[in-house]
Amino acid sequence: MLTKKQKNLLIYINKKLRSTGISPSYEEMKQSLNLKSKSGIHRLISALEERGFIKRLPHKARALEVIKLPETASANDIYNTFSPSVIKGGLDESNKNLEEIGIPVLGKIAAGTPVEAIQNEVSRISLPNNLEKNGEYFGLKVQGDSMIDAGIYEGDTVIIKRTDTADNGKIVVALIDDHEAMLKRIRKKGKVVALESANKNYETKIFGPDRVKVQGVLVSLYRNFL
Repeated sequence: MLTKKQKNLLIYINKKLRSTGISPSYEEMKQSLNLKSKSGIHRLISALEERGFIKRLPHKARALEVIKLPETASANDIYNTFSPSVIKGGLDESNKNLEEIGIPVLGKIAAGTPVEAIQNEVSRISLPNNLEKNGEYFGLKVQGDSMIDAGIYEGDTVIIKRTDTADNGKIVVALIDDHEAMLKRIRKKGKVVALESANKNYETKIFGPDRVKVQGVLVSLYRNFL
């Protein structure tokens, strides 16, 4: 069993690796745990290594690899960058006012097996109040279960901010070969683009950079419980 500080450090290292591909520095780790000196980080790293949670990579400065996470780690600990802003139960696509001021829903998006590329507008919904109004947004109905550990379920309507770029670790609408669209977490390393699921039952998909086009970044979602 890990101590609270050991677990927090392990989760912090895992998040940093997943978002940037680079291990955090000892200074960053010290600040994340509010420790006064780096010697405490050295002891925590050694303890995690002895227990088989991390491995130091030889011949590389500040290089760590996370081998496993504690069983008590939550999905939000593991899948790190999106905590959905959920608008519960208020989705009414028949409301005429929403037809006038809302954003378009452009069909279904796969959170699993790819479906056909984004379709034409099928309805309109209101833009959540907490989002900036200076961007261009659209909605998509989620089909599949590959993003459930990021809090995204089949039947949700995800709100996407249109952009053709995205930082590593963001959940995006990715268009593959100008034909198939899917909702995945994106990772870029060199000339490789990885599209990750948030469900251990699905494999990460690897593509060349010329095959993947970012259509937008996930910013919020609607969930209707009616």
